[in-house]
Amino acid sequence: MSENVINTSLLRLEHIGKEFYGNRVLNDISFSIEAGEILGLIGENGAGKSTLLNILFGMPVINSTGGHEGRIYIDGQPVNFTSPQQALAAGIGMVHQEFSLIPGFTATENILLNREVLNGSLLRYLFGKRLATLDREAMRQRAMKAINTLGVHISTDMVVSEMPVGYKQFIEIAREIDRKHTRLLFLDEPTAVLTETEAEILITALKKLAREGIAIVFISHRLEEIKAFCNRIIILRDGNLITDQPANELSTKRIASLMVGRNNEQKDFYAEPIKLDKSEDKDEPDTSAPDSPDAKKKKKKKPALKVENLWVDMPGETVLDVSFEVMRGEIFGIGGLAGQGKLGIPNGIMGLYPAGGKVRVFGKKLHLNKPRNALNREMAFVSEDRRGVGLLLDEPLDWNITFTAMQMQGKFLLGIPHIFQIRNEIAMASEARKYIKALDIKCTGPSQKAGELSGGNQQKVCLARAFALEPNILLICEPTRGIDIGAKNLVLDTLRQYNKEHNTTIIITSSELEELRSICNRVAIVGGGKIAGVLPASAPAEDFGLLMMGQMRQQENENEEA
Repeated sequence: MSENVINTSLLRLEHIGKEFYGNRVLNDISFSIEAGEILGLIGENGAGKSTLLNILFGMPVINSTGGHEGRIYIDGQPVNFTSPQQALAAGIGMVHQEFSLIPGFTATENILLNREVLNGSLLRYLFGKRLATLDREAMRQRAMKAINTLGVHISTDMVVSEMPVGYKQFIEIAREIDRKHTRLLFLDEPTAVLTETEAEILITALKKLAREGIAIVFISHRLEEIKAFCNRIIILRDGNLITDQPANELSTKRIASLMVGRNNEQKDFYAEPIKLDKSEDKDEPDTSAPDSPDAKKKKKKKPALKVENLWVDMPGETVLDVSFEVMRGEIFGIGGLAGQGKLGIPNGIMGLYPAGGKVRVFGKKLHLNKPRNALNREMAFVSEDRRGVGLLLDEPLDWNITFTAMQMQGKFLLGIPHIFQIRNEIAMASEARKYIKALDIKCTGPSQKAGELSGGNQQKVCLARAFALEPNILLICEPTRGIDIGAKNLVLDTLRQYNKEHNTTIIITSSELEELRSICNRVAIVGGGKIAGVLPASAPAEDFGLLMMGQMRQQENENEEA
């Protein structure tokens, strides 16, 4: 490629590098992107993807830690963004992995935030914008146009706090689409919280934007999606650019190999299994003699978790009347489209949102609406909202991993219970190091703050905290959200092994149906706030598709009636 052609690239990077506190995270990164091109940027968690985007978007964390090496060019002209506002003014849009929406605002208000349409009036011309009023109808029309570009049906008046997580992702992207001068769009894991159907809708819309000349840098750990969607693929590993090739020249297997740079083998996490003192018939009342064969047989047949007529009042989730049973030692999956109730079920059971109905744990009634009640019954929970619910971002990893076990079970403490106790810092650090190694958490050590990790590594910390509780029942929402293929296999294999070693009952809620089918014994599909059906994971994909299609038809009918 000639120098003249290079200079006309929309974006060009030359020798970009970055260190954080002596830890090198990017090293000599150079590439370019043309108008209308779709570039796939992939790599393991901690490979440097998010740091690179933070540099390109002028995020304050870069300047506050010494800036970066190398040069950035837009249309052949050097730029050095020191704030997101400068990047936005240059036509760069960014959708981060974590949402940046205002929960109490509507879809319209979030999409047009700081770009509101004002009514013309004499007072405005005389005294300026301070006395202007909002033209809400014009704003609603603009928001609707951006949403319709994405091919989804979301009310412009819906409040963000009442939206399912998939809708929030579409609103984030619609906000960038509405900007008049957007020329380059960075998307960090935009499909991680979407079902396969929703992801297809989004990708179709993004292809349309690319045809209109908008360049897209797309980060995703769904490799088939990257290969099918992108023109070129750039792979980062340990902060280095490993390859920059056309997507059609790389197989999915080759991409995975280049990403991890090693055989993706399961780590020997349980070489020394955690020893648990758990009775097979804990909390299962029975009138028979405790040690009689009849009593033991009866107890083993009882479900670990029985849910009857559950309703949950969780914004954006419809849980109206849910009933199901999960047997001891089973891995049970819950899937379905966004907003149909799949996330509301575990959140309601764990007491994070108002709920009613009957829930029994090993035969004993669970009193809802208080998380402490569920934790006292040796249940653990990994939320889909890892930053809002799952982590103490300003605290170190050892504190994050051991905090709940310390509070609920008195672990990692020295002294006399209920009289005088202090934290056992040595035990906390040891526990953290065990899970850092087991889950391959990329960090500087147990004392690093959780907020400094990449999204995928933060997800692993949430899983480590749940494991530290040594639960009888583990509820997990979106366990592999934002996690690369190597780490995804590690997490799923770890869950399988934990289940096998300790007969722990695991309930997984996920937007990825194939993920559920790969690890679960049975999978329930939720639609309209109820269980549409429960199938063995080995059932044909078409059977799951029929249940999902039932939900889609129901939504289409509701939209037509509206």
